[in-house]
Amino acid sequence: MTKPNTARFQHAVFILIRFVLGGVFIGAAIPKILDPAAFAAMVYNYQLLPDALINFVAITLPWTEATIGVLLIIGIWLPGAVVMYNALMIFFLTALAFNLWRGLDISCGCFSTDPGETISTATIFRDLSILAGALYLAFVVFIRKINSDREFVRFAKKAAG
Repeated sequence: MTKPNTARFQHAVFILIRFVLGGVFIGAAIPKILDPAAFAAMVYNYQLLPDALINFVAITLPWTEATIGVLLIIGIWLPGAVVMYNALMIFFLTALAFNLWRGLDISCGCFSTDPGETISTATIFRDLSILAGALYLAFVVFIRKINSDREFVRFAKKAAG
């Protein structure tokens, strides 16, 4: 049986990770939304998509990131937001690793549209740590079946006996 203090702590961790990961996606989305042409050039440099899809992805991906980030922070539609977050992180990691393996010296485009941050193993490890937080959220939402803050309160009360 989980003690009430443990349940409160788990809830606090759940909220903290939701807010941090939501902030990460919102922070990553803002520069891309403000400069879609520069972001389109970065998407093009990854050499993963046909030219016809570059602008579409450059316009829709940042808004998708921002929306998912907001959903995590406000705590609604968590199952969908968590699945999308994990899917995007796996896609981002795959794209980074593939282009690092290919030896391309390109800008990450992760948190800025400036060409300063090139992809590296550090970029991959950073994204792996973000993915670890997203996987924790998936565990809470899908294994513990806690999809809202209200359900966490019920979980804590039930644990208290």
